[in-house]
Amino acid sequence: MTRCCAGGDWCSGFVDRHRSSLNFLLLVTCYTFYLVVGAGIFSSIELPYELELREQLQEARDDFLRNNTCVSDARLEELLVRALEASNYGVSVLGNESDRNWDFASSFFFTSTVLTTTGYGHNVPLSDEGKAFCIFYSIFGIPLTLFFLSAVVQRIMVVVTQRPVSYFHRRWAMSKSKLALIHATCLTILMTVLFLIIPAWIFISLEKDWNFLESLYFCFISLTTIGLGDYVPGETHSKEANPHPQLYRLTITVYLLLGLVCALVVLETCCELPQMRRFRQRFYQESVRELDSETTNIIDREHKIDQLRDVTDHVTDTLPVISSVSEQAASLRQVSKSAPYIPVSSDNRKLR
Repeated sequence: MTRCCAGGDWCSGFVDRHRSSLNFLLLVTCYTFYLVVGAGIFSSIELPYELELREQLQEARDDFLRNNTCVSDARLEELLVRALEASNYGVSVLGNESDRNWDFASSFFFTSTVLTTTGYGHNVPLSDEGKAFCIFYSIFGIPLTLFFLSAVVQRIMVVVTQRPVSYFHRRWAMSKSKLALIHATCLTILMTVLFLIIPAWIFISLEKDWNFLESLYFCFISLTTIGLGDYVPGETHSKEANPHPQLYRLTITVYLLLGLVCALVVLETCCELPQMRRFRQRFYQESVRELDSETTNIIDREHKIDQLRDVTDHVTDTLPVISSVSEQAASLRQVSKSAPYIPVSSDNRKLR
């Protein structure tokens, strides 16, 4: 019996001493399980469509060879390989000889996708010089972009997140943690409507081959910098559908940059919630967790001091203003200088 009790005490002590490491191990296990589940679901959904598409392509190839006996299988294979290689470099053979992938608007769109690490992959450098410059350009450009986005997000956070929470905290006398959670929820809904739902409806009218799901899919994949490249706006081959392709590309670039900034603001707002901070502390190392807890205590103390200041300011506003001793002495001197000195007569002294 005593051995069981000793074993239980040792286990509880071990868990207490290594709680953060065990929590981190649990986090790694859950994330790995999430990856495995996602891979299994994608495989079960997409594999039948892939097999069906392969069969359709093989049937179309065989039908073409039967109807065109003058074309050999080897020459057709060579043509298809050549066309696919050109397509991988952003050049298509579908009658777009007047389109240019490296004019200024397209290049500006390309640089924005490279520096924001979106990388659709629909347009890539063709030459060795372009590939070398892309490496050099990205080495300095990506850190600069991250620094720029960080500075912009921090400035926007002051206006969009910190000031509204502080204002409603003073006005409604509500805890900042609840206000921050409500504010983060409202901000997420607002940004979802402005930068996902509304642009998706706009893309339906601009991209004739897209439905709402495909438009919403493009907006989400782009603003989260996933950038798969299967849907890229402005890739239509009809001049009537896109009469101003350069202006369209520039507008898309501005939308992607603004949307990325707003997405980062939402993510930063959610990550800075007090609930998220406490949850993250479970997975920190002991030294880091103690340091972060000290920072949290400092923030809590400052929050209490602000509350006390608000209360004292309210009390001092309601109470009458009492002048200081120096101000009273100065006012008495002014009165004594302005009023003439009247000596007391002897009759008055006798009466007293």
